[in-house]
Amino acid sequence: MSEETKSVGATETADSEDFFDRWDRFRERESFSILGAIAFVIVFPMIFTNLPAYSGYMSLVELIYIWAIFAIGFDLLLGYTGLLSFGHAAFWGASAYAAGIFSANFYGEPLLMVLVATVVAVLLALILGFLSLRRGGIYFAILTLAFGQMFYYLALGPLEPLTRGEDGFTGVSVEPLLGALELGRGFAGVLGTLLHDIGYVFYAGFFILAIVVAVRIVRSPYGAIFEAIHQNEQRVNFLGLNVWRYKLAAFTISGAFAGVAGGLHTVHATYVAVDSLYWITSGDIVIMTVLGGVGSIFGPVTGVIAFLYVENIVSGEIAFWLLVLGVLFVTVVWLFPAGIWGIVTDVRSAVRNVFDSESDS
Repeated sequence: MSEETKSVGATETADSEDFFDRWDRFRERESFSILGAIAFVIVFPMIFTNLPAYSGYMSLVELIYIWAIFAIGFDLLLGYTGLLSFGHAAFWGASAYAAGIFSANFYGEPLLMVLVATVVAVLLALILGFLSLRRGGIYFAILTLAFGQMFYYLALGPLEPLTRGEDGFTGVSVEPLLGALELGRGFAGVLGTLLHDIGYVFYAGFFILAIVVAVRIVRSPYGAIFEAIHQNEQRVNFLGLNVWRYKLAAFTISGAFAGVAGGLHTVHATYVAVDSLYWITSGDIVIMTVLGGVGSIFGPVTGVIAFLYVENIVSGEIAFWLLVLGVLFVTVVWLFPAGIWGIVTDVRSAVRNVFDSESDS
């Protein structure tokens, strides 16, 4: 090989390494996640709702954002702190009821409904976290499940005059946003193509905010301690940190995300089903998070998309859609333990390795 060829090869290798290094540095910035979320809410509905067989599913896109907020918050607890809760339906359902009851009896402004829902979920998470986190492992999971079911039966029995029991709460009244903007009001021209209507901006805005907050938490000292607790709780204890307090913080933050999502779901559906408190809802969020990939910000989002796609679209074509979902879940967990988002990271690593091997040869 001539010296000139070697020089060209070395230059190309250096350029590729510089590209990957710059890309890795940019990807680690918080701005990357924010820009990625903004690009996603613009591009995703343009692709999803324009598929020939699935046109008119803008409502499902908004529902994906709402459940994604729930899943992101749940992953902060499961993926980053290592705490498996089977009772998160308590926060989702209680906050949804709080938003609905507030709208029916006081004022149905969407932002106020979400605020009330979040406050209720945070207070509930503090109480249940204080009681449940005294135990760890499987005992913690069972306690959260028990508390979740307790609220479900409270809604069916003693609180039936307030929750309307099995019929669900149907008196939700959603007023214009900020008292002037109807959620169904569309935009004209290019703005309409990109942002659709005020309701879409409302739900997408909360989704982006959830991404921003989650990234800030994960990359803060608090987030580092959450991950350290997940990896080795005893070591964190030896450092003199109050592990229980940090667990309670993670549990409460996760509950707050569930509260925001529950309030948004009430605004979106204008109805609260009693099943929102049932243990199956807690199971659904576990499946969504694990399916997408725990321990990442965008992993749970991909899990939500896959789950709701099967539940809302595949179910219309195939009667045994639960079997399809089960096969999908087992396949992903078996072949790709890091979830659907893990496939993306594996592909990225494979491309990087190809360039690295070419540079070594």
